[in-house]
Amino acid sequence: MTREVDFQQTVPRSLVHRAAVSEVFVTDLNVLGEGRFEVGAQWPRRHGFFGPRTPEFHDPMLYAETVRQAVPLIAHRAYGVPLSHSFLSDHKAYTVGETGLATLGRPVDVVLRVAAHEVEYRGGKVGGMRLDFECFRDDRLIGTATERWRCVASAVYRRVRGDHFAATPFQATILPPVNPAAVGRERAEDVLVSATATDGTWSLRFDPDHAVLFDHPVDHVPGMALIEGARQAALLAVGDPYALPVRADFEFGTYVEFDSECLLVTDAGAADPDRTRTVRVELRQRDATAARGTLEMRLS
Repeated sequence: MTREVDFQQTVPRSLVHRAAVSEVFVTDLNVLGEGRFEVGAQWPRRHGFFGPRTPEFHDPMLYAETVRQAVPLIAHRAYGVPLSHSFLSDHKAYTVGETGLATLGRPVDVVLRVAAHEVEYRGGKVGGMRLDFECFRDDRLIGTATERWRCVASAVYRRVRGDHFAATPFQATILPPVNPAAVGRERAEDVLVSATATDGTWSLRFDPDHAVLFDHPVDHVPGMALIEGARQAALLAVGDPYALPVRADFEFGTYVEFDSECLLVTDAGAADPDRTRTVRVELRQRDATAARGTLEMRLS
């Protein structure tokens, strides 16, 4: 008989690739069978970066970060991937309903039911897979997600990254932020977009000392920072600083480096009858597409 998911404490921070214990949301892992798992997580009542963005709703990016943390947890605990391996994300997608994000004035326990597909092996060891997620809150399905990832040994990663292996966020030019209120923020350090001279296009910017985005050393802009930058560009594109990104779907082609400008090019569609606008976002660096995706923004 499978035990119930535990929410009493978080898993070790190393298993979810976090340096600060306070940034760990995942609490437990149950292995249900071959390629099937349950992951427990707790969303804090409030979080300094992930929200809630409005008094009524948690930030959907909190859900996205929970899924991100579940990936290395499953890889390390269930498949024996060494902690020293580097992870590469090829595809991230999620869908979550407004009611599932409702704030209740207390922490929220959620359970992720996960299925592994397309498991890849290199030299007899796991090198990547696709994980599909269903998110339950109070036994009710509130969202789904997909993450396609690969992992490589540290020596391989060093060769792949070459001259960028030792890069740090402090190599980036710190661009001026847009007005924080325009993207639903209060602090300039939480703003990831800078104005350009082109309508519908913004530059990615960030505080290299940001305690959440750069919780641990990285040699390129993390995927969650790219999606957050795309979300903020989408907020500007729809002109609603409190629109909720209830769906996101992004493909990552190349690393976004710290040493050159990355543009966020948006194309916003008209509002649907349910007050949702779809925004396509392309992240361009050195005249090439580094990542692209769509966000469905539920207007406030």
